[in-house]
Amino acid sequence: MHQSRRHFLQTTLGASALLTFAPRIPGFLARAGEAARRRPGPDETILVVLQLSGGNDGLNSVVPFTNDAYIKARPTLHLREDEVLKLNDELGFHPRLQAFKALHDEGLLGILQGVGCDKLSRDHDGAMRTWHVADPGETPRQTGWIGRAADALIARPGTATPACFMGGIPRPFALNAAAAVVPAFRGPQDLLLRDGRAKSVRGSAHAEAPVNPLLNQVRQAAAEAEAQSSRLRAILEQGEGGNGYPDFPFAQDLRGISQLIQADLGTRIFFAELGGGGIGGFDNHANQAGNHDALLEQLATGVAAFVRDLRRHDLLDRVVLMTFSEFGRTLEENGRHGTNHGAAGPVFLAGGGVAAGLLGSHPSLTDLDQGGLRHSVDFRQLYSAVLGNWLGLDAADLLGGTFEPASLWPAA
Repeated sequence: MHQSRRHFLQTTLGASALLTFAPRIPGFLARAGEAARRRPGPDETILVVLQLSGGNDGLNSVVPFTNDAYIKARPTLHLREDEVLKLNDELGFHPRLQAFKALHDEGLLGILQGVGCDKLSRDHDGAMRTWHVADPGETPRQTGWIGRAADALIARPGTATPACFMGGIPRPFALNAAAAVVPAFRGPQDLLLRDGRAKSVRGSAHAEAPVNPLLNQVRQAAAEAEAQSSRLRAILEQGEGGNGYPDFPFAQDLRGISQLIQADLGTRIFFAELGGGGIGGFDNHANQAGNHDALLEQLATGVAAFVRDLRRHDLLDRVVLMTFSEFGRTLEENGRHGTNHGAAGPVFLAGGGVAAGLLGSHPSLTDLDQGGLRHSVDFRQLYSAVLGNWLGLDAADLLGGTFEPASLWPAA
């Protein structure tokens, strides 16, 4: 078990980032040998947000396999009872979510059902912007909900770069901040110092301290940056075998996030994405079955590898992972063996002692919202839970209103 330190130097952002260097604070202590788990403190928790781009079909992810309305509305797309991975007598996972079923059976995965909001746009850009800014209204906003969280976090010691995006698409609007730097990386290798980059200001270890306090600070920051880079490099070298991650970009993004969490560089919120690099992603208006099947398998196997990796390093209790998609799909399939833009859908949650199994009730299949499922949980209730209950921030201030937090953790 490694002992970690909690400070992220913005080594890829140049000297200006080094000048914003925050003091080092004590690392997260290894807990090997403890008889019982404890809830992480407010400066130890980490949130990982996964965007499923295109509008995931929740009805063929968490399947109401006995429901006549579902079967009749989807003559070619419905999944039979003998195909699903049963969660109870009425609902089951899509067969390609086998890795999720294994996590569920181990008590490591929860499914928050019926998440959405009133008057959600059926346009991709409009709906995604609603999720990104945490506001379904028409008021223009220049910051996203994670960006505002990052602005709140930079006031805390050791969180100079409180959030980042890992992936190959442009940085999502959710990470737009007013003050915090929220960078986008293709992989943790982007954070490694190039040889000699810190030497110009590092100076000799035995040199007399300079009179100039600013130069002292820069040298201290540069030395710390080099130490952090060396630490991350060692973690990357240890993980060259892959540690059980599938060989596709989404899983490798999660692997990179895990490596950064292991390095304990101070970042509190990570964002990754699945679907944006494919043809339509989860937006399956035609021939849905094959594409959706493949994406669900990538989602489940990637997340399962990530969860098991964190557990091997005794870090899973510090992390909550949540998914979201801009909207669900319609109950009825269309004439091209696909589905159209819907409304509410399920959110998958893992880690951090989240409550396992089905959370809340499955939406009605007879009382619909323009052909899609009506929400029973406002998505800002989800945000309120992860921002307030998990990250210890003022959720009402960040969301512009008070929303009862969704029940994501077992009752004490």
